[in-house]
Amino acid sequence: MEAKTQAKAILRYARISPRKVNIVNDLIRNKNVGVARGILMNTPKAASELLIKLLDSAVANAENNFGMDADKLYIAEIYANAGPTLKRVRPRAQGRAFRIRKRTSHITIVVKEKE
Repeated sequence: MEAKTQAKAILRYARISPRKVNIVNDLIRNKNVGVARGILMNTPKAASELLIKLLDSAVANAENNFGMDADKLYIAEIYANAGPTLKRVRPRAQGRAFRIRKRTSHITIVVKEKE
C-alpha cells in the first residue's frame, strides 16, 4: 500500500461568516505552506488568525500521520462552507423585531506534497 499523498485539517463551527473567510482563502490557495503562512501573518483580517492555526494543524497532520516533508507541502484545497446560523432578534421601532443572523463556518484545508 502506498503512502497517502494528502493531509487535511477541518475547523468546524467557527464563529465567522464563510464569505469573510473565503476572501482570505483566495489569497493563499495553491501557495507553498511557508509563503501562505507569511501572507496570513500580514493580512489584517479576523479569518487569518483562524487560518494560521488550521494551516499549522494540517502541516502537523501531514508530518506526523503520513511522514510528509513540511518543506514540500502546498495548499491543494481550501474552502469554507456555511455552518448552522444562530438566529437572534433585534427590537425595532413600533414593536417590530428584526432578525440578526450570526453565521458560522466549517473551514477545510488540504495540503499535498509537491513532486
